[in-house]
Amino acid sequence: MKAMVCTKYGSPDVLQLTEVNKPVPMANEVLVKIRATSVAAMDVRIRSSDFPLMLWIPMRIVLGFRKPKNPILGVELSGVIEDVGKDVKRFKKGDEIIAYRGMDFGTYAEYTCLHEDGMVVMKPINSTHEEAAAFAFGGLSALYFLRKSNIQRGQKVLIYGASGAVGSSAVQLAKHFGAKVTGVTSTANIDLVKSLGADQVVDYTTENFVDRKERYDVIFDAVGKISKAKSSKALAPDGTYVSVNGQGIAEVSTKDLLFLKELVEKGELKSVIDRRYPLEQIPEAHRYAETGRKKGNVVITVGGA
Repeated sequence: MKAMVCTKYGSPDVLQLTEVNKPVPMANEVLVKIRATSVAAMDVRIRSSDFPLMLWIPMRIVLGFRKPKNPILGVELSGVIEDVGKDVKRFKKGDEIIAYRGMDFGTYAEYTCLHEDGMVVMKPINSTHEEAAAFAFGGLSALYFLRKSNIQRGQKVLIYGASGAVGSSAVQLAKHFGAKVTGVTSTANIDLVKSLGADQVVDYTTENFVDRKERYDVIFDAVGKISKAKSSKALAPDGTYVSVNGQGIAEVSTKDLLFLKELVEKGELKSVIDRRYPLEQIPEAHRYAETGRKKGNVVITVGGA
């Protein structure tokens, strides 16, 4: 099968399309024909080894010193089960599923094997494979940090980076939880953030949100670009600041993925897709993701998904 392999750490050029052995499912695994995946922030960071100096050695120990131990990156997928191990009970051949692999990676390929008790759920009935492959990483991250902030109905919540993969999900989830949402984004993305349900939108190119009179119960930095110190002026006296940067990796579960899937089917959560690339063009997709200009998600189609 074809797979995009990360041959070493570095620029997108280290990603090489390669023929590798098609995996065979073990007794409790399913073989999935991948139809779509994405370029998540985690994929870009691992490939480039872009870690703070204090984390550089620990991350290399975990991931591999000269190249990733698992050279096939990719954290989320949507696909069709092609085969099942003899002990699999939850799924059958032909099931359309979504899965979140996280640090196990492996979705930049035509096929992968998943344990039936892993983070695997049925694909939302109202989503294409491309749409289904684009909400797990951003949605799970947003859900984790909003819950960490102890978000409550009626609170004023500010999402910084409201048009990104995490931020676009955070706006929708915060509205689901009953918050009054202010999104911070650039001029080009104001209409998008409004369409996601934001009550107010701040254009950071013309206005600094900390200079507004508004005070927020929660400030969520969904892109890791503003510090708590800089945000403190805009926080309510008992307000909470959370950020994707420096506050650990989101702790996620199958229950969380199922929760997001149900919101998608209810029409309360939708994937924002900026660009689509075929498997063969993943290096180009990484280059675009690194520009910092993407809206929502960059999707990778596999096998003409």
